[in-house]
Order: sequence, then structure tokens, then C-alpha cells
Amino acid sequence: MKRRACLLLPALLPLAALWPRRATALELEAVEVPGGPFLYGSTREEREYAYRLDEQAYGHSITREQRWYENEPPLATAELPAFAILRDPVTNEAYARFVRDTGHPPPRVDAAEWAAYGLIHPYERTLRHQWLDGRPPPGRERHPVVLVSHTDAQAFAAWLRSVTGEPWRLPSEREWEKAARGVAGWYFPWGFRFDPGRLNSADGGPFDTVPVGSYPLGASPFGMRDAAGQVFEWTATEAGPGRYIVKGGSWDDRGCGVCRPAARHGRPAHLKHILIGFRLVRSLEE
Repeated sequence: MKRRACLLLPALLPLAALWPRRATALELEAVEVPGGPFLYGSTREEREYAYRLDEQAYGHSITREQRWYENEPPLATAELPAFAILRDPVTNEAYARFVRDTGHPPPRVDAAEWAAYGLIHPYERTLRHQWLDGRPPPGRERHPVVLVSHTDAQAFAAWLRSVTGEPWRLPSEREWEKAARGVAGWYFPWGFRFDPGRLNSADGGPFDTVPVGSYPLGASPFGMRDAAGQVFEWTATEAGPGRYIVKGGSWDDRGCGVCRPAARHGRPAHLKHILIGFRLVRSLEE
């Protein structure tokens, strides 16, 4: 049976300067993933299903032509010790507390840096996610934080360790995948068939981030929310020099083959993307 652990951060510094009349403590909820075996990776049948979903959505076979899913390992069994993982991606609200307490640079990117990434999204699309004067965009406090690099995510984890005394860190790819799909090799957090009503993707979402937990029917067997769609998430697993695996798909993906927990690709550690956020884990066994 899954259990939820509630993490209450003490009020190190008042939040009144950020949001008047808000509580000065911040809750982060974690779900427990028991130790033991699980299925990771994908079968040929699963990858073909993902390609067909994308073809139906896009009207052509770009993901098949570019072999997007051929780097997924064959379906196999692995065993992991028990761990806890944040139920939701880290929000702007939580990240603001970190910025406030540490003076860490808030999530921003200028036009020159964005252009250097070579991404398809225009710079103007970043503006709704940019922070001003160290504050999240109004009305987006409960949205997942984005425009954070792998280094930023690690810095948040270090801060949370210092605040709580618990060993919070970025998840490995396999930890993330087990928490997202359960033990039986499901294609999606909820089962074997895609359902656009269970996630924030471009198949039915607003083409933007939304408050975390807005799709409760998309939760994984362990209660992890927004594991498919919403934002990709940094992991601790390297994908080559200076690159790390991201998982989960995002609000601008449709299909949604890339939203499967088995799907994977690497991104440069310095990248601050409007599609990438993160969540943390901690071990439960010595």
C-alpha cells in the first residue's frame, strides 16, 4: 500500500515580501515507492504503438523517421531499494522560497542565450515563464518551475537537504521510471493505452503549464502526479558528457509517444528550457 509523507518546511525567512497574507511554511508532499523489482524499458510492440500515436497526431512519421524511441532499453527487470519521491514537480512557489533563502538567481533567460540553444520555440514564448524582481509570474505560483538548468535543480536539492536534514536529490532514470509507471511495465502511468484526458499535453491541454495536480486521473500507481506531460524532468542519469536524461514529455508534445515513462532523451546540463522542470527523491533504506 502506498503511503504519503508530508514535508513541512520551517519558516527560515518570511515570505511576506513575496506574497502577503500567505503562510510562512511550505508543504511538499512525497509518495513512497517500495523496494523490489519492476519492469523498465520497452518492447517493440510498445515503441510501435508510440510511433502510431505520433503519426495519428502529426499526420506524418517524423518520430519514426528520426527513430526517436530506438534508444529505449529492451523491457527488462531491475530491482531498486525503497525511496520517496515528490508527488508533484517542484513548483514556482517552492522554488521562490529557495531563491528567497539563498539568493540563487531566479529562472530567467535573455534573448541571446535562448537563441544560442537553437530551439524551435520563439523567445516570446518564454516571457510568460520569466521571473521579474525575483518573483514568479503572477498566477503561476502552483505551476511547475521551468527555465531551470540541471545545476539549478541540484542547488535546490542541496538547499532542501540543509532545510530538512534529509538526503533529497535528483532521481536516477530508473527511480523516476518506476515511480511513474509502477512495476508491471505500463506504457503510461495509468495503463497501456493513451488517454489525452489524463495529462497536460498538446493533445488536449492549453499549450502551457498548468497548476500541478490538475490531472488526478493521470497519477501513477504510487500516486506520482504529472509524470506524463506537463514538463520534462531532469534526472541524475548522464546521457553523455555534460548531458543528462530528461523524462516525462511536456505540454507542447502531442501524440503522445514521448510522454511514456520509458521514453528518454538527453539535454545539455546548462539548458534552461520552458519545457523542463524537476522533482526530487530520497532513499528510505540505509
